[in-house]
Amino acid sequence: MGDPAGIGPEIVLQALQRRPELRKRLVVVGDLATLRRAAGWVGLDPAFLSPIAGGSLAQALASALPLAVAVVPCGDMPTPAPLGQVSALAGQAAAECIAWGAHAVLSGQAAALVTAPIHKESLAAAGVSHPGHTEMLQALAAEFQGLRVADLPVRMMLSAPGLHTVLVSIHVSLRDAIEAVTIERVLDTIRITARHFERCGLLQTRIAVAGLNPHAGEGGLFGREEIETIAPAVALARSEGIEASGPHAPDTVFMRARQGAFDVVVAMYHDQGLIPVKLLGLEHGVNTTLGLPLVRTSPDHGTAFDLAGTGRASEASLLAAIDAAMQMVDRKFSPKP
Repeated sequence: MGDPAGIGPEIVLQALQRRPELRKRLVVVGDLATLRRAAGWVGLDPAFLSPIAGGSLAQALASALPLAVAVVPCGDMPTPAPLGQVSALAGQAAAECIAWGAHAVLSGQAAALVTAPIHKESLAAAGVSHPGHTEMLQALAAEFQGLRVADLPVRMMLSAPGLHTVLVSIHVSLRDAIEAVTIERVLDTIRITARHFERCGLLQTRIAVAGLNPHAGEGGLFGREEIETIAPAVALARSEGIEASGPHAPDTVFMRARQGAFDVVVAMYHDQGLIPVKLLGLEHGVNTTLGLPLVRTSPDHGTAFDLAGTGRASEASLLAAIDAAMQMVDRKFSPKP
């Protein structure tokens, strides 16, 4: 359900209102009172919310009444969270739902996880040590597999129609992001990207690697990261049989990818990769976590506290995330390295 004080609960139910056929395939994980409150905002009869008391999720879906929305009660709160406000109560509820959903997929009860938006300040207020979904899911998956977090590197991929971009660093300051541009991190990002698309059935993925500096450094005139770090990482990737190229000028590489020259772009930091994707439209954006032993997607927007409870938030990006997850599952996406 995402953060219960944001638009997550209502866009989840709006998605199931708009595409009722999904009700036979999806279960909603969240606080029942919060979801019943949201049902009223989107014109869904709360009586259609059908709690799952126990047993397998597959059996619950198969036996559900027509048009029922199967709900796994989780993240229970004494009262629904106040709308549009950061709170530890909301952060804790969101974290509990994420953990339940992740374990359901890791244990084989479900095929994929789609997460509604959460608020990072609410997570922090609840004492959650991870800044967002990506880092939390990485830790949960590593624990499930008996690994150290460092042994399960993950990356964020943002997608819009005609453009996929994968980030070398995620939620760090720009200063720290520049420091994170190392041969090892760039190479790991290229490898994780190639492995993800291979699992999706694209064996020779054309990976364009963006430069860090203007015009990819202009041969060292505007910085030497391209020469000393990025180009060596690309060369190592190519020696492993990966179809990577670059470093490319970052001001044109995304346009070239959208025109069909590349399948995906590796961006050096958060905003370099996210600005072009979000410019193409939040209603189509999808966030996919690469490197996890499970399929996980989410909409490419936040909790929109100002819209919570108004019924005016769009479910389009969430539906795009649901469709992306189902496509990976239907294509027999293999979570194994």
